[in-house]
Amino acid sequence: MRAVVVGAGVVGCAVARRLALGGARVRLLDRGEPGMEASWAAAGLLAPLVGADEPSPFLDLLLRAREIYPAFAAALREETGVDVGYSDAGTLALALTDEDERVLERRFAWQSAAGLPVERLTAEEARALEPGITPETRRALRFPGDHQVDNRELARALCIAAERVGAEVRPNTGVARLVRSGDRLVGVELAGGERIEADAAVLAAGCWSGGIPGLPRALPVVPVHGQIAAVATGAQRFRHCIDTPRGYLVPRADGRLIAGATLERGVSRKSVTPAGLCSVLAGAAEIAPWIGGLPLVETWSGLRPGTPDDLPVLGPDPEVANLFYAMGHYRNGILLAPLTGELIGGMVLGSDPGVGLGPFGIGRFGNETR
Repeated sequence: MRAVVVGAGVVGCAVARRLALGGARVRLLDRGEPGMEASWAAAGLLAPLVGADEPSPFLDLLLRAREIYPAFAAALREETGVDVGYSDAGTLALALTDEDERVLERRFAWQSAAGLPVERLTAEEARALEPGITPETRRALRFPGDHQVDNRELARALCIAAERVGAEVRPNTGVARLVRSGDRLVGVELAGGERIEADAAVLAAGCWSGGIPGLPRALPVVPVHGQIAAVATGAQRFRHCIDTPRGYLVPRADGRLIAGATLERGVSRKSVTPAGLCSVLAGAAEIAPWIGGLPLVETWSGLRPGTPDDLPVLGPDPEVANLFYAMGHYRNGILLAPLTGELIGGMVLGSDPGVGLGPFGIGRFGNETR
């Protein structure tokens, strides 16, 4: 089988790796450098429960993705020698206001009733776990199963892994259009005029997926701009990732603290703005006021691929059966990448995914074609 994967972020690389492992001849194309867009800009949180307010098929998908992560991280290290910084210390969600307390109490009630791993902590218990959090903490929830990775190392490892198992990685290669014959895709035409024949294609180009000519339908994927900052602490001040409704902190082993992030829907230009940076740093200082005196070592932004319902688009096109979608992962691309690679790569190769992908199919947005 000849397969083309369009987009070499963590999702596209994971799909390409799975396809190559399954014996396909894979071309992995990226309009820029692999892994340097949303994958590079993320914070690396693997945290399906910290923001989950009710059961859903999407939460089930996230939990399944989290379950396979430890083995996946170990496999990448074995294949590439790259340590992706997988940490299982968990996430601490803080309540600092009356409304925060109400939200955490509702979250604890349903998650604990569902048998999910969540712990209710008093303010004293939370500060005993993490002395660096604000004394304004009223209570907290601990999610021991919510973890993190170094997303930049993950992107690097996945690209290396895909290449080592046989995928041909082609950076700085724009796709001019998808080439179809009737109800089948037969290849892709590149910006320079070259045509690549294909038996199947996977669209994993993030928020640019909808702009590729030749698609059988309009794709409602839009950029959601996020701004992030990093401060240097000199030593690792937190073990847990720390979350509030207004911001989060992600500790790195090298002593940096990642603070994020804004959510700016429809903003398609990557830039760090005074307003965005102030918002991010205010959320960080609310969690740990001492952050205000630390060196600011890096600021950056990225464009998450969002959809109208904030759910990913996964699976085949209903009209062009050998065109597959792996896009729209919004804030969960890092968490979902390994599972998306397994599910979509397996489907392209003819395997039953074993997971109901109906809620995530492109058909949920109607039949508008282009």
